[in-house]
Amino acid sequence: METVKEQFRYPDEVPPAGPFLFEERAYRAAARRVLRRMPELAGAPIRIERMPGLKDRRGPVHAGAFLRARRIAFDCTPAEFPRIFAHETAHFIWLRLGNSLRRAWEELLRAELRSHAAGELGWSSEWRKAALRRSHAARRTRRWREYCCESFCDTASWLWSGIGRHPEFTLAVAPRRNRRRWFALNLAGRLLSI
Repeated sequence: METVKEQFRYPDEVPPAGPFLFEERAYRAAARRVLRRMPELAGAPIRIERMPGLKDRRGPVHAGAFLRARRIAFDCTPAEFPRIFAHETAHFIWLRLGNSLRRAWEELLRAELRSHAAGELGWSSEWRKAALRRSHAARRTRRWREYCCESFCDTASWLWSGIGRHPEFTLAVAPRRNRRRWFALNLAGRLLSI
């Protein structure tokens, strides 16, 4: 049976870092710095690749996580890579987080909405938050669940990327503190499945 590394045919000179396989050495070095800030991750390898001209149905994007294919494609600058890498990796964590922790995250976000907390920690959650109505959270609509996922991933990126300031970090101090506490209580020191 062919191993995952043989299946993806990665060159030997760019070895894996944790559960990731890299096409480019520059991605590997940047990712390793981010991985040192994250809880330990376990799971089958995830392929990291460069894909110029990456788009989704709305237009150009910095990256895309293909969860079933276990790969992440990037089209971002080296300066943005740590933030985007942490965000996309968090999608794999969210998928396997479990319903109780996902619901606990939803409750944190509901409390933020009740307090009228403005802003977010990334554009992917910011525009989704702006499109929400109260009924979305109450009914747990797809729009609400997508916002919760993106908010989780943007928060992970803010915490783990090593980037202290960014124009997309617009969430107020008190909600940031609550999110940091939630991550510390629920994820720190755990082996996270991806």
